[in-house]
Amino acid sequence: MAATLTIQETMHQLNCCVMVPTYNNHKTLKKVLDGILVYTNNIIVVNDGSTDTTAEILEPYSQLHQIHLDENKGKGNALKIGFAEALTLGYEFTITIDSDGQHFPEDIPVFLEALQKEPSQNVIFIGARNMDQADVPGSSSFGNKFSNFWFWFETGIRLQDTQSGYRLYPLKFLEKLKLYTPKFEFEIEVIVKAAWNGTLVKNIPIQVSYDEEERVSHFRKVPDFARISVLNTWFVLVALFWIKPRDLYRKFRKKGFRKFVKEDLLYSSDSPRKKALSIALGVFIGLCPLWGFHTVIVLFLAVLLKLNKVIAFAFSNISLAPFIPFVLYASLRMGTLMTGEELTYSFDSIVTNFEFITHLKTYIIGSLTLSVLGGLLFGSVGYLLLTLFNRKKIAVENG
Repeated sequence: MAATLTIQETMHQLNCCVMVPTYNNHKTLKKVLDGILVYTNNIIVVNDGSTDTTAEILEPYSQLHQIHLDENKGKGNALKIGFAEALTLGYEFTITIDSDGQHFPEDIPVFLEALQKEPSQNVIFIGARNMDQADVPGSSSFGNKFSNFWFWFETGIRLQDTQSGYRLYPLKFLEKLKLYTPKFEFEIEVIVKAAWNGTLVKNIPIQVSYDEEERVSHFRKVPDFARISVLNTWFVLVALFWIKPRDLYRKFRKKGFRKFVKEDLLYSSDSPRKKALSIALGVFIGLCPLWGFHTVIVLFLAVLLKLNKVIAFAFSNISLAPFIPFVLYASLRMGTLMTGEELTYSFDSIVTNFEFITHLKTYIIGSLTLSVLGGLLFGSVGYLLLTLFNRKKIAVENG
């Protein structure tokens, strides 16, 4: 009893509630609610337009805050309405638990303990299910792995479980996000956008039960999987064209050149070979005639080739605005050497006008040649210097 009272007090101290979105889960709803009531009365139930006996089941639970929606519009819509209501009631956190019986209310203390250990409390905890246990459907295991991969690609965060509905949300931080999706894909949208906005997203281990006799899942494999796939496609584009370049730029700018060289170039745990290849890739892409796409391409290739994204991005900035005239001039000069074509352009004429574009073939040939040579030169010099530094570092560490 003492432990239960402590949990109740903790719920009140943290201004935390438990939220139960439900739709046609009359077989398991009562058991779920009774299990939660052992730990807290701070419960919000969102009846998402159920057409079974859900309303009758909820009648005796007058102590719970109930929201009854006239029409079923999806789990995402129900959660958004529930989040808004929780904020109105003064709650700062909410633990969402599915009403189909797969989650154990006994894990509520696990979420509270994790939250109390997190200094910033700007964190989403997702309950990580053991997807290898015998009763987990194969389709659920595959879908989770699929979702985990795309979440990592979009945010850089590796999670064991991104699809579990058993979560703890920081409501005041979610309030800042623009969330649009109404159905199951909402649970992907909210964690991706929260991560992009600086919220930590972490897993904590939970129990799970898949009792096929009681559990009713409303996940429609074809349409819901298609919606999630479309959302992930959009998020991948946003991540490549905006989020990843933004984050790398912020990191590089915050550190400054000297700190970047020390921490990311010299003292990074990557091998000299990997760093040198990252330098070479950055310089090669930065000098290529791919204006406007340098960042996207260098990040994509760095991920694909498993190179250091920060180093590759930093060296791709060899074509930043102040350096562009020098890059163009060097490309044209290299082009004349490769093609034998005589050009009379001076550096000043490149800065003041763009008539050199009429010699586009010469420029492209020169630019690609310069890119290859520049990548080889910077990569080779970088490898030699980094290898020497690495040897000195090992010698100092070994005394």
